[in-house]
Amino acid sequence: MLSTATTTQQKHPQDSFRIAFAPLCLDEVYRLADDSANGAIVVMSGTVREQTAGNPVAYLEYQAYEPMAIALFQQIASQVREQWPPVNRVIIHHRIGRLQIGEISVLVAVGCPHRSEAFAACQYAIDTLKHNAPIWKKEANINPDGSIEANWVDCPRC
Repeated sequence: MLSTATTTQQKHPQDSFRIAFAPLCLDEVYRLADDSANGAIVVMSGTVREQTAGNPVAYLEYQAYEPMAIALFQQIASQVREQWPPVNRVIIHHRIGRLQIGEISVLVAVGCPHRSEAFAACQYAIDTLKHNAPIWKKEANINPDGSIEANWVDCPRC
């Protein structure tokens, strides 16, 4: 059974990786990415939108294989540091369970002395997560008759 929240800190104790049923906190993620050496903190917040491809969305549901997802988050942080050595913080938190419109599903933050590396590293982290993480999304769409149809979806833009 998945735990309600798991934080793993390995090689870089300033990093934070979490899979959680509870709502994610933007302020907490920003604080975790903050450091006096930073000239930039870039945060990517993924939220549940009200429609996909013109179809109204009722809710999203996420499931994850937590141990593998946390290991991948750690791997992403290592890859970020290989490509952008000045990065001093990598934060990746992902929500699971049923999420309503407007709720945050994922937060990725990168702290770095310079903005260009922070932007590039943050984009790399979210793109790699979306491509590779064992996290599955079920989208519940509202049909014209008002009924709801939920289906597991992949990442079509990846």
